[in-house]
Amino acid sequence: MTASLDRVPCTVVTGFLGAGKTTLIRNILENAGGRRLAIIVNEFGDVGIDGEILKGCGVDACPEENVVELANGCICCTVADDFVPALDTILSRTPKVDHILIETSGLALPKPLVQAFQWPSVKGRVTVDGVVAVVDGAALAEGRVASDMDALAAQRSADQSLDHDDPVEEVFEDQVACADLVILSKADLLDEEGAARANALVGEHLARAVKVVPSTHGKVDPAILLGLGLAVEDEIDTRKTHHDDELDHEHDEFDSFVIEIPAIADPADLARRVEAAAERENVLRVKGFVAVDGKPMRLLVQAVGPRVNHYYHRAWTGADDRRSRLVVIGLKGIDRGAIEKILAG
Repeated sequence: MTASLDRVPCTVVTGFLGAGKTTLIRNILENAGGRRLAIIVNEFGDVGIDGEILKGCGVDACPEENVVELANGCICCTVADDFVPALDTILSRTPKVDHILIETSGLALPKPLVQAFQWPSVKGRVTVDGVVAVVDGAALAEGRVASDMDALAAQRSADQSLDHDDPVEEVFEDQVACADLVILSKADLLDEEGAARANALVGEHLARAVKVVPSTHGKVDPAILLGLGLAVEDEIDTRKTHHDDELDHEHDEFDSFVIEIPAIADPADLARRVEAAAERENVLRVKGFVAVDGKPMRLLVQAVGPRVNHYYHRAWTGADDRRSRLVVIGLKGIDRGAIEKILAG
């Protein structure tokens, strides 16, 4: 099915926590090839870290006002309340945008979102150019869909009511099942055998002839990602997922909250604390901006399980809320007090 030329094409970028969606989108922005782009970012948490990262790119192809953040929950659950108004905002921009990138939260199911493009109020204005799933190559090489699965294993063993497929694995499988293209991230961390294992695990959930493209630091030619012209909304109902028989879904197996910490003296020490929180308290993801004593630039901290990355993102400005705040995501019931104590030092 070919997309109508008078509708703005949208690319849905989905993938598990920390797989590399934001890094991939930054690369697209930096290599837009003359396209005027807009982005809808769906955060899972109260602080828009991914949106701030993208706004800080300083790329003419996507000015800051073209980045719209949705932080009221999983986009696939709040289509009417959040997604449609975000589209209205973007489509009212002048000059008109050429392409919209939609970065879902790590917990989102792409199918309900794509189905929303069938709505009469949406269908005449936009179309789904393609669904891109970003998967963590390093984790998959070790047989896991994410970097830290220990917390999920502990929950499964403690709760006999759970079936053999834990919720996070189902989310991963649904994301891959809906994809038109799969980006295998962190390819630089894979040897030949690891790459083969990762590709095999992804291949188990591909019902169609979908290409898997390896990527390092989000570097993929935008020509591969954009302009697919698939009008996915016209046949998304044929893509079978775990949640097809559910009228609604919630991600009640996860908790997300924001922790404020004092300014730090040593980024490496904070990284050790984040790693300790992941190991001791089953934290799945940490991300945020932190003030460092004596430094004019804000530190971006991102962690997936015990794997922590940090770098100076940009200088603080007068418009910034110069507080150190970290979004913490983990399984339902994680001990907020214990995590706050570890991260505060």
